[in-house]
Amino acid sequence: MKRALTLALLIALPAQAQDIEPGDAMEGGELFATYCSACHGTEGRGDGRMAPILNVLPADLTQLSSGNAGVFPIARVVFQIDGRDPLLAHGGDMPLFGEFFQGADTPIKAEDGQPIMTSKPIADLVAWLQGIQE
Repeated sequence: MKRALTLALLIALPAQAQDIEPGDAMEGGELFATYCSACHGTEGRGDGRMAPILNVLPADLTQLSSGNAGVFPIARVVFQIDGRDPLLAHGGDMPLFGEFFQGADTPIKAEDGQPIMTSKPIADLVAWLQGIQE
């Protein structure tokens, strides 16, 4: 009986791993407007109202894919937002907003298809950012 249950779980796990839902781009857009647009601009072009006074200019987030051979760098974006790969200008976690991006863990697929665990708000931001790529 134990062996049959173990086998059933092993068969079911790959199917569950394939059920990775993308983030909600509408939610991500709202989060971006609230927490990111002051520096990155309303359309993510790096031209926010705070940009002129910053020592390091914000990136044009619409060009993330074009600067990565046409592939949106999901892992890099997630890791910069959540602080795993800190961007010096952000001082680690996004400056004042790190705790706002916390939430229930959710998996999203990296550009290589591997799952990455992140928070739901970050998954939503990633979905929005993917949608604004040129």
